[in-house]
Amino acid sequence: MEVRAGEGKASARARNPAGGRRACPGKGPRLDRRGEWCQFGAVPDEKLEALRARLREYGSCLIAYSGGVDSVFLAVVAHQTLGERALAVIADSPSLPRQELAEALELGRRFGFPVRVVRTREFENPNYLANPIDRCYFCKTELFNVLVPLARAEGFAVIVYGENASDVGDWRPGARAAAEHQVRAPLKEVGLTKSEIRALSAAMGLPTADKPQMACLSSRVPYGEAVTPEKLRMIEAAEAVLRGLGFREVRVRHHELPGAAPEARALPTPVSAETAGRRPGPALARIEVGPDELPRFLADGVALRVAEALKQIGYAHVTVDLQGYRRGSLNEGTPAAGPGRKPVG
Repeated sequence: MEVRAGEGKASARARNPAGGRRACPGKGPRLDRRGEWCQFGAVPDEKLEALRARLREYGSCLIAYSGGVDSVFLAVVAHQTLGERALAVIADSPSLPRQELAEALELGRRFGFPVRVVRTREFENPNYLANPIDRCYFCKTELFNVLVPLARAEGFAVIVYGENASDVGDWRPGARAAAEHQVRAPLKEVGLTKSEIRALSAAMGLPTADKPQMACLSSRVPYGEAVTPEKLRMIEAAEAVLRGLGFREVRVRHHELPGAAPEARALPTPVSAETAGRRPGPALARIEVGPDELPRFLADGVALRVAEALKQIGYAHVTVDLQGYRRGSLNEGTPAAGPGRKPVG
């Protein structure tokens, strides 16, 4: 049976956007910080219908699923359009927070689309562990190396992922891996922008409509400092502290300090799974919360409580970035922040 997301008036508007203006997905700050926000009358009916038509052209598809705004929307529309001929697949590795995995699976159950979990092994790749500026290329290459044989074995004609029209110009080495594996980006192909996807998600009753953008945990480690599972466990635990206090836009940047073990600090040669498993040396946590959330973070002893909690996790020093959260702050001063490029992470 075909399952419709958010059955009722909201779902009906998603299937027939001409039915009227859509309500904004929440009244908080603009989460994607680009384009126009809440101008839902500007979402052309043709784009949603073009997406459905593109999916029908595929006949069947396997969706690279993450539980984020774009991939949830894509998975729901694909399931509405193709039924059992669409399968969402989420990659599990140390870079995916446990809470994100649990929520992604719950969304599949709630909205009736099937989700399969596969294990990826980018942490066995020295190129990934060394954390160059194109780290995402090695991650996506591993993902698609897993998905391609799965799609072939189970008869899915096309692999798709959630890149959208707003991503054009971003620093996205993963897009190169997608091109090499002939992975399609139907949201981008039909011109759907991030704000339009949020608007349509709200109309369909998807709780991800106002979800803050979420990059993998490895994006919290500065380029050139080795990515290790232990570092990511510390980052995940630290961000859970902040989210537990109600902060929505959160990043804990993990900076190695002088005195850290060489293999944990900078470009170990060679990096191996054994090296990556060693406990990192002393580290500094640089906290970013949404600029509008900074006053609350700095009031009523919250910062002190957070600092104490993060030191219990293992951080030697805890600081707050007074510029607040901004996408791609670790890209600043690197080629990833070149002219015309929009930040990621």
